[in-house]
Amino acid sequence: MSGRKKRTAILISGRGSNMTAILKAARDPDYPAEIALVLANNADAKGLATAANEGIKTAHVDHRPFKGDREAFDAEIQKVLEANDIELVVLAGFMRILTASFVERWTDRMLNIHPSLLPSFKGLHTYERAIEAGCRLSGCTVHFVRADMDSGPIICQAAVPVIDGDDADSLSARILVAEHQIYPQALALVAGDRVTVDGMRVTIRHDEPVDGSVQLVN
Repeated sequence: MSGRKKRTAILISGRGSNMTAILKAARDPDYPAEIALVLANNADAKGLATAANEGIKTAHVDHRPFKGDREAFDAEIQKVLEANDIELVVLAGFMRILTASFVERWTDRMLNIHPSLLPSFKGLHTYERAIEAGCRLSGCTVHFVRADMDSGPIICQAAVPVIDGDDADSLSARILVAEHQIYPQALALVAGDRVTVDGMRVTIRHDEPVDGSVQLVN
């Protein structure tokens, strides 16, 4: 791999299954992101132990002492990120709403994943809503974070079929497999400086020609 790896922090609240997928991908010497920190707002988040076992530095910033002062909470997170020379931030099941000022500070350097094909089904209960709407395809989206929830320029998406008889559990399990595939890929694109953003449009520099065909993740 040419170039220096980008120092990346992953923010979690629980087990961090997407974090685990990224850590696995980052073991490759050619992966362009170095996972330098895993930070959780819950001290008992299982993902902290997972990261520590991988030799990754961990940190805990408890949101509860801030008593709803989101600006102060985000400022404390920012201190930790700066102390660790973080360049990219990945949200992987981080169950806190970040302030607009924090998000702006990390414009085009903070990624999130959402379990729908955005801009459809922002917010919660995405699986149930996709099934109720009669969708034949659902999926997941990796995007840059903006102040508005589940918005921001889309980096990549995976389409997952909605199968007759699906319920929220079966569909969510199928989508989670796709999440674990595309989140490490999206981070690699950003960390490898292969992404440019113009408004809401993301352009990806491909090392090989792309035929533009639709791909389904089964």
